[in-house]
Amino acid sequence: MFIENGFKGLHRSWMYLVGSILTFFASQIGGVFLLFMVAMQLTKEGRSVEEATNQNVLMSTLDSNLTLFLMLLGFVFGLIGLFLIVRYLHKQKIKDLTTTRSKVDFRRIVFGFLLVSIPAVVLTLIGYIISPEDYIVQFDLYPFLILFVIVIIFIPIQTSFEEYIFRGYLMQGIGVNTKSRFAALLITSVVFGLLHIANPEVEKLGYFVMVYYIGTGLFLGLITLMDEGMELALGYHAGNNIIAALLVSADWTAFQTNSILKDISEPSVVSEVVLGVFVLFPIFYIILSKKYNWTGFREKVFGKVQEPKVEIEEAI
Repeated sequence: MFIENGFKGLHRSWMYLVGSILTFFASQIGGVFLLFMVAMQLTKEGRSVEEATNQNVLMSTLDSNLTLFLMLLGFVFGLIGLFLIVRYLHKQKIKDLTTTRSKVDFRRIVFGFLLVSIPAVVLTLIGYIISPEDYIVQFDLYPFLILFVIVIIFIPIQTSFEEYIFRGYLMQGIGVNTKSRFAALLITSVVFGLLHIANPEVEKLGYFVMVYYIGTGLFLGLITLMDEGMELALGYHAGNNIIAALLVSADWTAFQTNSILKDISEPSVVSEVVLGVFVLFPIFYIILSKKYNWTGFREKVFGKVQEPKVEIEEAI
């Protein structure tokens, strides 16, 4: 099973603690560059560099495409750092961090991408047709093309980093050390959700929106356990963020981009949470369970993690 892949490498608990800390610092490199460039721009404008500590100033001082690029740059370093830690500290194959299959199933990644991106596009178009006054068409070809290149290259890296750290590295690490699948699922989902607490959506909508973030973590963790691999979660997360960056943005969202549409309506936290967590996620789960013939829910989610009676494979 997927969590048992953690036994194929060195899996002492202190290694996961050290690996997580090192990965965190690696992922902050882009933020340092962003802070430096904003400070330089503020100095050039005769303003105090202390303003760079203000989130709104930090996100609005530079061109939005440049800001997005610098935000995403850190995830490149984070993902590289995580892969090096897995390879050299844990002596584990990246394939075993990803899936129990003999090789990564890219068709599953594509299906996960389409599963979320098609409904997102359709629902946005329906919303625009029904209430066009809630949107501003802000399409500008040149900035959008730059945005498109940044998004297509770097957002899959960002989402892959988050999936590998939560649904891969930490889920396996917590699972093999606690021997509990449910503990691995719950802890990684809660931490994943809490890391979004500084998002502007939380400030705008209130802490109830954390139900959505934690629920997303539970959904992605659940499909990873049921499918015995991260491929579906990798595709889903990438599709969700790519569509959010390219199709529609809002002043109160984490992504401030040159998207095609800008949502100027007043958001409803209840509809956001209810639609996502209690309507779409169950529908998506049913679709995936039927397509991939999932069985053994109780064992895969609540069963005990047991170390296989095999020798640790040497990482390549």
